[in-house]
Formats: sequence, structure tokens, C-alpha cells
Amino acid sequence: MSFLTLGFFTGLSLILAIGAQNIFVIEQGLKKQYIFLVCLICSISDLFLIFVGIFLFHYFSQFFNSIVELIFNVLLLIFLFHFIYTKIKAFKKNESIDFNENIKNISAISIFLKTLAFTYLNPHVYSDTVFFLGNFSKNFSMVQKLNFGIGASIASFLFFFTIGYLSKFLSKYLISEKIWKIINLFIIIFMSLLSIYILADILLY
Repeated sequence: MSFLTLGFFTGLSLILAIGAQNIFVIEQGLKKQYIFLVCLICSISDLFLIFVGIFLFHYFSQFFNSIVELIFNVLLLIFLFHFIYTKIKAFKKNESIDFNENIKNISAISIFLKTLAFTYLNPHVYSDTVFFLGNFSKNFSMVQKLNFGIGASIASFLFFFTIGYLSKFLSKYLISEKIWKIINLFIIIFMSLLSIYILADILLY
């Protein structure tokens, strides 16, 4: 197996786990809101973090201690509380999943910042892309590291753009208020469970 292939399947296996970032990408695809921008930010962020981990793992691992992780967890928890609050308001308003008419009223900057928050405030992004891949590839040669990183990055690009645009395709079958309420409820429950998990992490620190 080539190191590019190894990187691809290793990266794909890490990113397939359902997380807040993936749910957000799927939601934007269903809403047809700035899908390309969201997928591009997530993919480029992964590429950046993957190569930070592969080439600078030993240096950065000295600074990512438990205190830094605690700060990220607190910031993520605050962000998730706000996000859940907006989802509850949307759930009560019975919003339809078809947001084509309202997309112009939503700022690209707002979506840009929200995508960055879901990406960089999540400690698991660093544990997966930076520390796991960095540690896994620490004994590779420079060429092997490069191929491994390219493979993992390709997996990220493929994954995010697939779930983003697949969600957009499926959105035409999910235009009823009832289905959108179910989707919104799922997001509220999932994010709430994630918040409880993060809160438990903070309390056990």
C-alpha cells in the first residue's frame, strides 16, 4: 500500500465519525446555503492541520497541554449553547427546509465565521488531524510524510464536498415543515448530548 493510499484511508476513517462540524456541513447542504464556501473552509482547514501535525508534531505537542484543551472545551461549549438556542427558536417557528428565498439575507461572513468556529473550537479536530496523524507518521521519511498528508487531505476534500452536495441533492426531497422539524430536533438533541459530554469533560478536569 502506498503512503498516499494509507493517508487517504487513515484520514477518511478519522473524519467519518459524526461530529458537530459534519452535522453543520450537512445542514448547510440541506439549506443550500454557501455550500461551496463551507466545504472549502472545512477541507482547507483539515489540510492545514494535517500538515501541521505531520511536519510540526513534536514542536506543537509541547504547547497543546490539558489547560489549552480545557480552554478550547469551554469556548466550544459556549458556542454550542448559542447554536442550540438558535435551533430551538427555529424549531418553534416551524421553519421550512427550503431557504432558497432567504439565502440573500444570510451573510457570507456569518457563515464563514460559524464554519471556522465549528472547525477550530473543537479539540477533537486537533486530536485527530494534528496529534493522531502527526504521531502516526512521525517515523516516516519526508517524502512518505508528504504523500501521507496529501492522501489524508484528499480524503477530507472528498468527504466534505460529498456530504455537502449530497445533502443539497437530497434537500429537494425534504422540503416539508414536518421533515424539517425532525431534522432540527435531531440537531438539537445531538448538539445537546455533545454539550453534556464536553461539560462532563470540563467538570472532570
